[in-house]
Amino acid sequence: MSNEKSFAMYDSILLPTDGSEGAQAGVRAGLELAAESDATVHTLYVIDERHVTREYDYVVEDAEEEAEQAVERVEAAAREMGVEVEKHVRWGIPHEEILDAITAYDVDLVTMGTHGRTGLDRLLHLGSVTERVVRQSSVKILTVPIDSPAE
Repeated sequence: MSNEKSFAMYDSILLPTDGSEGAQAGVRAGLELAAESDATVHTLYVIDERHVTREYDYVVEDAEEEAEQAVERVEAAAREMGVEVEKHVRWGIPHEEILDAITAYDVDLVTMGTHGRTGLDRLLHLGSVTERVVRQSSVKILTVPIDSPAE
């Protein structure tokens, strides 16, 4: 029996981020898998068009700056691990854009952070982006609890 780790090989991994600590848990896990499997990584920030009005330039600029900073943090973390990342910023409804990105970037795995809610708390948060992506995705989704320790 071999002592080597056994893991699935992935060619292309999508790491959605909103810049939050919860998203970072998914990013870390995705980058580790990418480093092990020499996968192409795509990081995606979706500016939620329902929450940002395009009528005021400063609001749009703030949203775009926040998005750019979030994908740049993923890129910096990837660089430290020797993983190359393609950065993407889109406008739209987050779960819809993530699902579209799966096809557009030909990914075979998505890693996302989750609060890991159960019971009544879970029922009250069924509209979460991660939950919607998990329910509708055509590829594997790795969900990582937000309080998952960094290794």
